[in-house]
Amino acid sequence: MSRVLVAGVGMIPFTTPSRAQTYDLMGEQAVRRALADAGVDYAGAQQAYVGYVYGDSTAGQAALYRVGTTGIPVVNVNNNCSTGSSALFLARQAIEHGVADVVLALGFEQMERGALGTKWADRPSPFASFDEVVHAVQGTDDAPFAAQYFGGAGREYAEKYGMDPAVFAQISVKARRHAANNPYAVFRDPITVEQVLDSPRIYGPLTRLQCCPPTCGAAAAVLVSEDYARKHGLRTDVAIAAQAMTTDFASTFADASMTKIVGYDMAKAAADQVYEAAGVSPTDIRVVELHDCFTTNELLTYEALGLTPEGTAEKFIADGDNTYGGRVVTNPSGGLLSKGHPLGATGLAQCAELVWQLRGQAEARQVDGVDLALQHNIGLGGAAVVTLYEKVS
Repeated sequence: MSRVLVAGVGMIPFTTPSRAQTYDLMGEQAVRRALADAGVDYAGAQQAYVGYVYGDSTAGQAALYRVGTTGIPVVNVNNNCSTGSSALFLARQAIEHGVADVVLALGFEQMERGALGTKWADRPSPFASFDEVVHAVQGTDDAPFAAQYFGGAGREYAEKYGMDPAVFAQISVKARRHAANNPYAVFRDPITVEQVLDSPRIYGPLTRLQCCPPTCGAAAAVLVSEDYARKHGLRTDVAIAAQAMTTDFASTFADASMTKIVGYDMAKAAADQVYEAAGVSPTDIRVVELHDCFTTNELLTYEALGLTPEGTAEKFIADGDNTYGGRVVTNPSGGLLSKGHPLGATGLAQCAELVWQLRGQAEARQVDGVDLALQHNIGLGGAAVVTLYEKVS
């Protein structure tokens, strides 16, 4: 199997729906930036995988046709919030198994204002089985469904370990502090724990400033085989060391646990597979981009990824081990909470940030001594993708 290199990445600054361009324009810009970064012409791309959630069929072609019409296979991907990483997963497989040497992964989202909701009320919901568990465990109310899921998971964790729910608010403060150095992030102004806690209550421990906003944006990556890169003089400094995708296990529905409803077991299994495949330990990781759609999920993910043992996330935060000067810098980009969460673009934006970290190009966000970088992207319904990138000497 061929070693897979990330030859180029590109993204555009994320923005609010009221200020966004249309998806095709955003996608075109991200692709052009990634191709320029890789030093590859679009005519050299042999396949493309394009991720988005809210859009018509073949929207991927509409965006790519603005770059070129070369007749290559274009596959549209929708895996909820893990869509961008799912496109990356497919692109990586194509190269690893020798199907192609140059593959493009693109993700974009043109979102509407307000909380996420169904577009198809006239057919069975893919969340029906999840909703049954949620209703049995905690009932339901009028709050946005995702906030009920992740807020319930956070409340369950806090009750299990006797943690003050105010600890979650510290994650929002960290996110803004990191985002202050990210020109691609939507929300860059600092906030305090008091401001987070005083913002409108959404559900359980979650306040508005602990929920990622609906935003618009696009990001892309150019993956190549190592042989192709060396033959054509492309970058060979960042490789995908290991990658795993998981979906829900029986425990998601059988264990009456909100933590498992939001994908804890999926994330842990994917991370464990990646560590085993790469022969590394969580203690080897210095920087992580993880799926902080809500503060509660960031805290849960610390433990799912093995960054800290189960039940110790509060101390992990209190000791500053989740930020600069600590053991592992989580979401140097500002994460979804501050950078924004255009669903299809998120996974590839995480990829871009980590590639920049490994290259030493993250400017004021740069984490010292980065040889490995871990990415975690999750979507309810469900799918988790964990990717480990490594610096190639």
